[in-house]
Amino acid sequence: MDCLREIEGKQAHDPIFIEKMSKLSLPSSLPRCVYFPGSLIVGAGPSGLAAAACLKDKGVPSVVLERSNCIASLWQLKTYDRLHLHLPKQFCELPLMGFPTHFLTYPTKQQFVDYLESYARRFDIRPRFDETVSRAEYDSTIGFWRVTSVGLKGKKTEYVCRWLVVATGENAEAVVPEIEGMREFGGDIRHTSLYKSGEEFRGKRVLVVGCGNSGMEVCLDLCNHNAKPSLVVRDTVHVLPREMLGRSTFGLSMWLLKWLPMRLVDRLLLIVSWLMIGDTTRFGLDRPRLGPLQLKNLSGKTPVLDVGTLAKIKSGDIKVRPSIKRLKRHAVEFVNGKTENFDAIIFATGYKSNVPSWLKERKMFSEKDGYPRRPFPNGWKGECGLYAVGFTKRGLLGTSMDALRIAEDIQRCWKQESKHHYFWHQSSSP
Repeated sequence: MDCLREIEGKQAHDPIFIEKMSKLSLPSSLPRCVYFPGSLIVGAGPSGLAAAACLKDKGVPSVVLERSNCIASLWQLKTYDRLHLHLPKQFCELPLMGFPTHFLTYPTKQQFVDYLESYARRFDIRPRFDETVSRAEYDSTIGFWRVTSVGLKGKKTEYVCRWLVVATGENAEAVVPEIEGMREFGGDIRHTSLYKSGEEFRGKRVLVVGCGNSGMEVCLDLCNHNAKPSLVVRDTVHVLPREMLGRSTFGLSMWLLKWLPMRLVDRLLLIVSWLMIGDTTRFGLDRPRLGPLQLKNLSGKTPVLDVGTLAKIKSGDIKVRPSIKRLKRHAVEFVNGKTENFDAIIFATGYKSNVPSWLKERKMFSEKDGYPRRPFPNGWKGECGLYAVGFTKRGLLGTSMDALRIAEDIQRCWKQESKHHYFWHQSSSP
């Protein structure tokens, strides 16, 4: 579509130009073209909301496109009922608005959703729902981004904007590994994004694949509903108490890092952890060679903060199993040669970015994993008005840092371009 090919960048803030663009009509066979003078944000999760709020605080308009029918769709539609934030609420606040004081230290899923909805209302963020971005590409001819979205009935809309903020995040698509015999298994196989409660698995033998925070918590939930869970541990993992010495483990770590090097803090955390929960190796949970903070810093792999699962493993209520070799009819063969019968398999194998599937840009984002190529804290800004929020592998704390930086940078550009247009407009006047 060439409706804007002849437009010069200096017209971007011209009121007459904007009015003409809003009235632009195109043949029905072509996408509807919408010019937006500010920032376009893809994704209405916590990252997108944070970016929109910070931009609004700086006086920069934005529009948010969301493929689902609600904000924070991952939290509302794809998380299990017993989920709580794994970190204390003070480390999970979005910019410019804290949590209500009456919320739990570790807010529930519903409390966090309520917080996000209140956040959107406070900053008057009104995403355009049911719009899936299928393509975004920078048009160097006019100096703008062209973003194509597809609505519920397949109707396409092309947005033309100066700044594009990618806020689809690290958890856009569920990851389900391909295992030999999956079609043969015959039982229930699902990802944790489709798991709500252990109630429907009461009395059943369930194999949970993945020993991160989600896998551990799903196992605990299954135990609490009288299911018979087993946990596949395919790799080494750091399991730490959620709280140490009367403080949250995360908060204690952040405080210690102000005074001590990371390697020493890791040693202290592991010593206290060993005193509190013992040697996890005895239960099939081998620790990595790198300490938990060093590992997180280098690879983004988060340590497990135990909320009661380890006690169930120690008591034998949760069985630890090695990697899967293949699936059979209602059975699983493990790499150690043993075979066990199971009624269901739940993959707690995480999520991945989907940015390469729609963003036609290869300098900022890696095609391999869909993350910014530049490591934290420098991955938030690309070229030609492209930004990323929520790809730091540092949770909501990293999201807030990104959103604040992005808003400040776009505000600076916004002011410069507005000033340039003002002087151009004045000099062009008779």
